[in-house]
Amino acid sequence: MLPTAQDPLYSVYFAPRGYARMVQLGRGIAQRHLTAFDNLIGVIGDAGSGKSLLIRGMFPGLELTNDDNGVNIRPLPILDLDETGFYQAHTYHLDVRFESAFTQIPQLAEAVLKALELGKRVIIEHFELIYPLLHINASLLIGIGDEIIVCRPTIFGPEPNDIARTVFASIKYRRMAHTAEDLTEHVLLSRIVGKYSHGDVRRGFLLRFDRAVVLDIPDIQREVQEMINQDMPIAYKDDQHIYIGSILHRCTGPRMHVPSTGKVENFRFLSGLQYDNTDESYLLVGLVGQDAPELGQDLNRIHVE
Repeated sequence: MLPTAQDPLYSVYFAPRGYARMVQLGRGIAQRHLTAFDNLIGVIGDAGSGKSLLIRGMFPGLELTNDDNGVNIRPLPILDLDETGFYQAHTYHLDVRFESAFTQIPQLAEAVLKALELGKRVIIEHFELIYPLLHINASLLIGIGDEIIVCRPTIFGPEPNDIARTVFASIKYRRMAHTAEDLTEHVLLSRIVGKYSHGDVRRGFLLRFDRAVVLDIPDIQREVQEMINQDMPIAYKDDQHIYIGSILHRCTGPRMHVPSTGKVENFRFLSGLQYDNTDESYLLVGLVGQDAPELGQDLNRIHVE
């Protein structure tokens, strides 16, 4: 389907952490951007960035063919298309990086083109790896890094490699922010703070309290920084837990971390709890990296070079 004059070139979303939030965002992206005529969907992002979770949200019930959740479908359905078969799926999934261990990429590209000719829909992870052999861009292109970029390419771009360069360069900030968020949660376990929810700011995180709480923010920052200075390894345990050194910590995004706490750069909190008058909540805001401002009102500013 050709874009209309009202279609945006790019839409940008915070890349959330955790299973439920990523799946929910995938559902929202499908509702806002996907049309019935989009037969080639390209998804680009590093391992653990949430590509498969986003796809699950966009296409509920779709069988994924990679091994992110112990799934490994053989033979690969898209390689076994029967032009005369009546009972065949309409939508196929392909993880190019994973499948390239079993099948040559030119053969995968040939299968994708055949599926498109038959009117099938194909969702491709690591789309940038197969694009040079397809010679056609995706109808909808999604990149997952520090943020999620959704675009509908035209003959003038954007090219998949442009999206890939952007998301691969920024993913480190998301990994640092998620790690700092989990370290903060661990420190808060020793304090009575009540319930809170999670949220996102650019190159950081926020914990949202529905009431004013008494927090010694400098002391919390000191404890978190001590854990960072110890450079403890961070290891995946299962879909709900990670190890921070020898500490077992509950986490719903266990693949989205730096390899050790010492990789978190320039961690700090905004001074004081930030009051959000839109829902009368109080926010503890943590930041990572070198380029985030110290004034809370400008955290999500648009960067212009």
